Amino acid sequence: MTRINLLELSKIVSDKLPSLEFLCKRFNMDNKICCPNCNSEKYYIMCRGNLRCSKCKTNYKPFSSTQLNKININYSKWLVLIKLFDLGISARKAAAEANVSYPTALHCFDAIRFSILEELAKTDDVLKGEIEADEAYFGGKRKGNRGRGAKNKTIVFGILERNGKVHVEIVNNVKAKTLLTSTIKKVKKGSIVYTDKWRGYDSLIFNGYKHLSVDHRKMFVSGDVYINGIEGFWSFAKENMAKHHGVSPGKFLLYIKEMEWRYNNRDEDTFSLLLDYMLGVNN
Repeated sequence: MTRINLLELSKIVSDKLPSLEFLCKRFNMDNKICCPNCNSEKYYIMCRGNLRCSKCKTNYKPFSSTQLNKININYSKWLVLIKLFDLGISARKAAAEANVSYPTALHCFDAIRFSILEELAKTDDVLKGEIEADEAYFGGKRKGNRGRGAKNKTIVFGILERNGKVHVEIVNNVKAKTLLTSTIKKVKKGSIVYTDKWRGYDSLIFNGYKHLSVDHRKMFVSGDVYINGIEGFWSFAKENMAKHHGVSPGKFLLYIKEMEWRYNNRDEDTFSLLLDYMLGVNN
């Protein structure tokens, strides 16, 4: 499908019926809407947003097995909230824009994040070639140590393929065993792995990787040896997460994986991707 611009979307969400028609059309690209009573694929749309089977006249809700039916709001508001999420608007601001309560907007945004997490879990991309690896520390109080040695912070290990994708995961520590295990799971043997001088990366060279490091106490770039790419991702993630004014530890995984997804799809039509995730459409 072609990208939907804001003018087209505004027409679609102007009423519940065009919103439902739009979603039905998109859902039918990959699935078939069927009557739960007789399995007929022929239906017509009722004014209250339900479908009626043309054959047996049973009324039923579409998308029963999707995220869209887990929260009781109409499809017009769902489309608006998905677009606002796509634009990076916070749940509090989105609630005002969509004229829903803040808890409802937050619940919808969390459902979208769960759909992203589920989609990422289906992928098993292996990163290869020139790789940058680094850790970042999120949350906690700013007083005391920062970076390695900081307390009460969530540690995230990141791996970035130059001119490719980034992968992040939450880790308990930055010991050599932890970092090596995560690297082996995600990076093809024989790849060049660039890091800083942290001793936790020293074992990479003994496990099938070429390891080159840069000492940040002296310089940040030495020819091709640098980790500016992954550090750029950390800046991207922290800047985008700052607008939420704090993320609870229980939801942190949803937010950091959202950042991974946004970064990896920064040149894609992310609104269409989100629609497909929410509808369970596989393109």
